[in-house]
Amino acid sequence: MLDLGLQPLANNLLRPEHLQQVEPRFPLVLHVCPQCWLIQIGDLVPPVSLFSEYLYFSSFSDEMLKHARSAAEGYRQDYALGTSSFVVEIASNDGYLLKNFVAAGVPCLGVEPARNVAEVARQAGVPTEIAFFGGNYAQDLASRKGKADLILGNNVFAHVPDIRDFLTGLKELLHPSGRVILEFPYAVDFVQRNEFDTIYHEHVFYLALTPLIPLFRRHGLEIHQVETLPIHGGSLRLFASHCGTTVVQPSVARFLATETALGLNTPATYARFAEHVARLRRELRALLQELKGSGKTIAAYGASAKGSTLLNYMGIGSDLLDFVADRSTYKQGRLTPGTHLPILPASSLTDRMPDYTLLLTWNFADEILKQQTAYRERGGRFIVPIPEIRVI
Repeated sequence: MLDLGLQPLANNLLRPEHLQQVEPRFPLVLHVCPQCWLIQIGDLVPPVSLFSEYLYFSSFSDEMLKHARSAAEGYRQDYALGTSSFVVEIASNDGYLLKNFVAAGVPCLGVEPARNVAEVARQAGVPTEIAFFGGNYAQDLASRKGKADLILGNNVFAHVPDIRDFLTGLKELLHPSGRVILEFPYAVDFVQRNEFDTIYHEHVFYLALTPLIPLFRRHGLEIHQVETLPIHGGSLRLFASHCGTTVVQPSVARFLATETALGLNTPATYARFAEHVARLRRELRALLQELKGSGKTIAAYGASAKGSTLLNYMGIGSDLLDFVADRSTYKQGRLTPGTHLPILPASSLTDRMPDYTLLLTWNFADEILKQQTAYRERGGRFIVPIPEIRVI
C-alpha cells in the first residue's frame, strides 16, 4: 500500500555523544489485507526495543491533560465508579489519566512497560506496574487484585504486535459486568486526511471498525458502542464488554455503513492514499527549498514520532531546517532520529526567530499556536503540512 523506506525508530532520540554509533533502520511498509481490510505494517520491531525506555510523556500536552480529565469524570459518572471499584489502564504513561481516579478515591492501577515513565507515575502517586499487557499477565493480575470494572487503553491497542494475545488479556481481566474502552487513531481520518506520518514502527495497526468486530467476537468480546474524537487528528473511542451482556448501540451499524460507503474495503481507496502522500512530499520539499533558496530561515516544532516519519520519508534534514523546538524537557538536548537535528526548548522560536517553522505536531496545532503567540506576533509563520500544506 505504501513504502516509506528504511526508517530509524521514531522515538529513539539520540544523545550527541552517541552520534558516531550505528543507528539502526528498519523497513517501514504499510499493507492492507484484501479479505478483512486490516491495515498494518509488515516489518515488526520487538516491543522491548521500542518501549523499555520511552521519551513521550503525556503530561506535557495541555490538551491531553484536559482530554484525560474529561474522560475520567465521564466514566466515573456513567459507570458509578467508587471506592469498591477497580480501574486498570494499559500503557498508562506518566499517570496523566489515572491521577484523576486517584484524586477521586477510585482504586486503580496503571500497567506501563517503560520503566522510566512508570517511575514518574509512581512519584505522582499513581499505582503502576511495569509490564507488557497480555493474556498471562492479565490472568496473574486478576488472581492478585481481582477483575477490573473498567479497563482503559488510550493509544496502545494499535501498538500491540500480538493483538490476539492482547484481546485474550482483556477477556481474562474484565469483570463479568465490566467495560473496556479503547482509544486509537481512526483509519478513516488516517486515509482521508493523508496522515501518513502516523505510520511508524510503534504503530503496528491502523484500525477501523470493519475488521475489529469479528476479531473481538472471536475472543468473547462485543463492541457495543463507538464514537469519534478530534484528538490526534481523529480518533475512535470503542466500548466493549463480554458478549451478550450489553445492548449493541445503533452507532456500531452506522459506523460500519460509513466505512463501506467511504471505500475502506476497496483497493482503489488505498492506491489514492499512496498517490496523495507522494504528491504531498513533492509539494512540501519544493516549498521548503524555495524558502531556503530565498534566504529564509526555517525550524521545526515538535520532536515527535510523526515528525520523525515525515522528515525521514521526505528527506528533510539540516540542509533545510536549523533545529527542532519542543516543550518536553526529556527531549531537549537530544537529536532527532535519522536527521540528527538538535532539539531545543520551545522558547528557542522567540529566541532565534526563524522566519518559518514546520509544525510536525500538527495534531496539537491549536494548542501550540496559542503557546507561540509571541513568535507569531513578531512575524514568525508556521507551516502546517497535514492534511494539506498551509502557511499560517
